[in-house]
Amino acid sequence: MSPVLHSRLLPAKTWLVAAKTKLPRSGNFFALIGSDEGQVREQALLLYNQLTGGNDDGFTHETIDGIADNSESAFTLCASTVQALLTIPMFGGDKVVWLRNANFLADNVTGRSQRTEQGVESLRATLEQGLPPGVKFLLTAQGVDKRRSFWKFIEKSAEVRVFDLIDTSRDGWTDQVASIVTKRSGELGLRFQPDALALFVLLAGEATQQIGNELEKIDLYLGLDRRVVATEDVRQLVPLSRAAAVFETGQAIQKGNVARAIQLIDQQLDADESAIGIMRASIIPTVRNLFMAKLISENFKVPSGSYGAYAGGLNRLPEGDRAWLPQKKDGSGVNVFPIYLCVEMAGKYELEGLQRVMEATLRADLALVSSGLDHRLILHRLLAEVAAARTSPGKSAGPTR
Repeated sequence: MSPVLHSRLLPAKTWLVAAKTKLPRSGNFFALIGSDEGQVREQALLLYNQLTGGNDDGFTHETIDGIADNSESAFTLCASTVQALLTIPMFGGDKVVWLRNANFLADNVTGRSQRTEQGVESLRATLEQGLPPGVKFLLTAQGVDKRRSFWKFIEKSAEVRVFDLIDTSRDGWTDQVASIVTKRSGELGLRFQPDALALFVLLAGEATQQIGNELEKIDLYLGLDRRVVATEDVRQLVPLSRAAAVFETGQAIQKGNVARAIQLIDQQLDADESAIGIMRASIIPTVRNLFMAKLISENFKVPSGSYGAYAGGLNRLPEGDRAWLPQKKDGSGVNVFPIYLCVEMAGKYELEGLQRVMEATLRADLALVSSGLDHRLILHRLLAEVAAARTSPGKSAGPTR
């Protein structure tokens, strides 16, 4: 998966130093940056306590809220930070200045303002000249425009840790999130059943703060007597996000579980999700992937015992044989993952049955757009047709192994 989760791969006190840096760090400037707000906040607090020795009497150290409403506010925050950095503690000793959650360093309207740039340049100049002895500066921000000179200065001058959210648009993101969930649940003495873990990952998403909140909820719910998390525990306690609803609906359709698919669709409709949106986010992709998986299994000898073998087999096909398959956005090959998820269930259908399902899905999509029929009824009827196309267990043809 893709954006970096540098910090999760390193011990708590290990700093990620920018590779291009050649100048020695002063040891008094620390920057925690990244889109994973929960991780940035958690690690910054740990570092702040470490730098202050856990002693903050309200006079020695200063914390400045970095949330700016506009460019003038951003300028004022920078000026306050400069003043705090240059002010020696009243009673002597070391001092930590924390500019917390700065939101004016990103590529946004406030960040691009000339007034903001003046304030940031003033802060950079102060840091570049060197801080008074014993003064340390901690900067935290969810977003920093890496095209700006201030980011280049941070790379050269600060000890940096980067905490970015996992990119859920790339293959393998669920494995990365699952490893985080497994680690954190283990710290709480919890153990997930495999299906429960897969569902939790989809429901909780990639944000570590949300993951932590949901794990604490499960921990309290199970109590001391039961430490194994089951699928029903996850369904009962973790809210169903839109992305999870899309995935769960597709899974229910694949498995021919009409009751579950209808329940999920009704929940989405009751939450004011459009029927056309449900059709095009859940139903059409699922039906299409089932059909393609079936065509592949009948026309090509592609091993499907593992994802790696399946992906390799598809990408080794002659270009003419794979040109009709969906491609990755970066042009690096076939977008295999959604098709592979349907391989096993595609064996429960005959090719002719899936052709009929494709035609029924087209008719239903047109009816949603152009007819006055009840949208809920259209979707329910289509789900029944998909389920009816499944063969009996005795006729089921498994995928190539």
